[in-house]
Amino acid sequence: MEANTQLNERRLADAWAELHAHANNDNPLHADAYRLAFADPEFLFRRETRGIRFQLELLKPDLGQAEQGIENTVVVYGSARFVAPDEAAARLSEAEASGDADQLLRARQAVRNARYYDLARQFAGLVADYSERQRPADRIYICTGGGPGIMEAANRGAHEAGALNVGLNIGLPHEQSGNRFISPSLSFKFHYFALRKMHFMMRAKALVAFPGGFGTLDELFEVLTLVQTGKAKPVPIVLFGVDYWKRLINFDVMVEEGTISAKDLELFHFTDDPQKAWDLVKAFYKL
Repeated sequence: MEANTQLNERRLADAWAELHAHANNDNPLHADAYRLAFADPEFLFRRETRGIRFQLELLKPDLGQAEQGIENTVVVYGSARFVAPDEAAARLSEAEASGDADQLLRARQAVRNARYYDLARQFAGLVADYSERQRPADRIYICTGGGPGIMEAANRGAHEAGALNVGLNIGLPHEQSGNRFISPSLSFKFHYFALRKMHFMMRAKALVAFPGGFGTLDELFEVLTLVQTGKAKPVPIVLFGVDYWKRLINFDVMVEEGTISAKDLELFHFTDDPQKAWDLVKAFYKL
């Protein structure tokens, strides 16, 4: 045995090195057929290889988070359309100067909803401040859908506290990129909504849903369904924005009509207070 052979030395060829060593750039007639299967985009994007893409989209963010010690998260959902108070104020000033009634209406709406941006930012700051004082294994990290609005606000609150935070973005026809407050090494992009939602749940120790649209409702009700049916363990689920949620969904009607049980109403809590939302999480885990 050679003297320089190491016990932990890899015995199989490195796939990336093999890819470059065997690149077939000099024979374009046979490029597609001769190309290594995992280095052939046309092959990987065939309908028949969709299952492989599922596996890769499950594995890459999982390994990326595990390697950085991300095991416990608080997932924050909410509208991508809400903006920060300073941006809302600037829009209002512009609208008032324009004299456009429709623009003025939208600007005033942005100012009203900007408070949720601030509250999401505050909530994430509370989580991050607590987490940064814990040993790495006990830390809880903010995770969002990685976009603008409430998602940006939560990533921002964690970032400002000096904490790592996660963004699980989604490729959409109207292209968007991860917001600037996500930790760069924890900013992931998905093609499949289903895999993205699975990743939200894989590490979630709590979920906080701020006012939002179809996407927020989709994510919220998936979590409620998983917990209600026992497919996921109970976690604190907080509906932030009491007036919004109670006007939007009359859960009591569902109980009255027998489509859910009264006990199902215990699966979630309402609040308008970032500290109370965090206290609900802490009480659940006796932190």
